Amino acid sequence: MKSRLFLGLALLAAVSIPLSAQMSVTISPSVTLPAPLGTLINWSATVAGANSGTLWYRFGVRAVSLGGSRLSTHTPQIARRSAFPPDLGFRTIVDYGPNSSLAWTSIDGEGVYEIEVSVRNLTTGEMAQSVVPFELTSLATSGTPVITPTGHPLVFIYSAGPCAAGSQMRVEFQSPEGFAQDTPYRQCDGTHSMNFYLAGMRSNAQYTVQHTLDDGNSAVTGPLLTINTPGIPLQAPRTAGAAAGAQSSEGILLQSVIGSNSIATDLNGNIVWYAPPDFSYLTRIQAGGTFLGILEDGTQDPSHQFFREFDLAGVTYVETNAARVGEQLAAMGMQPITCFHHEAIRLADGGYLVLAGSERILTGVQGPGAVDVLGDTIVVLDPNLQVVWAWDAFDHLDPHRAAILGEACTYPTTLACSVFYQAATANDWLHGNALQFTPDGNILYSTRHQDWLVKIDFANGTGSGDILWRLGQDGDFLINSPDPSPWFSHQHGPHFAADNTTLLVFDNGNTRIAANNQMGDSRGQVLQIDEADRLATLVLNTDLGVNSSALGTAQQLSNGDYHFDAGFIVDPASPFSRFSQALEVNANGQIDWGIEIYAQEYRSFRLNDLYTPPIQ
Repeated sequence: MKSRLFLGLALLAAVSIPLSAQMSVTISPSVTLPAPLGTLINWSATVAGANSGTLWYRFGVRAVSLGGSRLSTHTPQIARRSAFPPDLGFRTIVDYGPNSSLAWTSIDGEGVYEIEVSVRNLTTGEMAQSVVPFELTSLATSGTPVITPTGHPLVFIYSAGPCAAGSQMRVEFQSPEGFAQDTPYRQCDGTHSMNFYLAGMRSNAQYTVQHTLDDGNSAVTGPLLTINTPGIPLQAPRTAGAAAGAQSSEGILLQSVIGSNSIATDLNGNIVWYAPPDFSYLTRIQAGGTFLGILEDGTQDPSHQFFREFDLAGVTYVETNAARVGEQLAAMGMQPITCFHHEAIRLADGGYLVLAGSERILTGVQGPGAVDVLGDTIVVLDPNLQVVWAWDAFDHLDPHRAAILGEACTYPTTLACSVFYQAATANDWLHGNALQFTPDGNILYSTRHQDWLVKIDFANGTGSGDILWRLGQDGDFLINSPDPSPWFSHQHGPHFAADNTTLLVFDNGNTRIAANNQMGDSRGQVLQIDEADRLATLVLNTDLGVNSSALGTAQQLSNGDYHFDAGFIVDPASPFSRFSQALEVNANGQIDWGIEIYAQEYRSFRLNDLYTPPIQ
């Protein structure tokens, strides 16, 4: 096999490198090159000499002539991790899977790039690769800043000429009412243009735009420009006030809508951004303005179940599928996965923490005879989407302890369950719905159908996967509270704050409510956790006034209040419809503000802008 170093020498012409005697692959762009930065290029792969078999494709990219310092420190929007490793290796965009094309672009900097495609014949084992060099050119060619539309009607590219190395630049844009947002700072290198995605603007409005250049001693502003945003094809869900009062921080609500595009709105319900429609739900926003989303489809095989990180313009940054990850797990001697579900998080080192589904036929464990039982697998991937650590619930939790309320699923499954294939019905044993890489380097795992939060020994990648403790009813902790039913159940959105002792959780309350003849409300909870003495103290336990039997979020706001999202409320005017409420609760447990949204929402987050994730 030819090395990546050899591939990198093909700078002047497309090179096809067959790794078998017969099969070869070529790759071609959808636009004439060179092209300006931000131009979406559809790269299509064509295979010759593969007379039979299933083909999988992998796409990667590297920068060739952007300069060493940019390669090692600079990426789209912020210096969050290396977009192109310092050794100039290819960064995987989409790992091996059935898609033979890739839509990709960059605003990282003008210069020469290379796109790589690798194809594998899963039937014959043959492989082939091809590398094509191409150039992206500057948008700032006139000496003054320019604003360029993207394929997303509410996202624009602000471009300015090069600025002196050691300086930094950011861009502020302001609504007609004076609501101001800032992009993150980007470092200047003295050679390349400065480019920023601008997002967070509502349609049919005029925004003022201006950059600030800071050299460490003084800040200089650029010329004042304007953007007139167009109309959009998406209609916002109907909203209504849910509680009187005025919110005091975080003026954007990012909403992971079930059954439609995920959206961001202002607190009056006006859309200021929306995600692509081709995935099931959004899990997280990452620093710098990228997002993680998951597709689950019970009618498709595991190669069509994916998770993806994408930017504000909807351009894929990374993507992999369950079949590819399952292939790697099998090579490690573990059970393959069926899908990704509920959670995907980017880690500080550029890797990913992802929750996946699995299934096993168990006999005499959860009922008489053979029963399909759904479990969870936690997977840690490196920045190039390769499995570096994995945890299988069947190896660590007792499957004899069935789902507390006996939940089961029927094929074809919906988003209520992870994807399964081995039977027409399955017991939804765990229904994991959240992960956190905890401040002490371990993993917090929420298993909704066990009413537990489980801490797993990860130890920053060296851990055994053993269960450190289980928090919840019949777990390992006592709870200090005067409430006769203090424990959360069927919870969503749990996470530790940065102090590693304050725990926030949205208590859906299903088990408590079922035991009370279906009477009761969901709650917003904050607990202080003493791990050494195995004691939980309930310090906030707010009745939210609604019963949200599924979905939900818990978040602390910068002003000390809390955001709780009740994402699945029965509409009394239409019992087959569901709506959600986003509520702001103060430290005394009083609801200060709220908005009712006529859509089901897996999660929602209050944000200051679309570049900065919620505080934890």
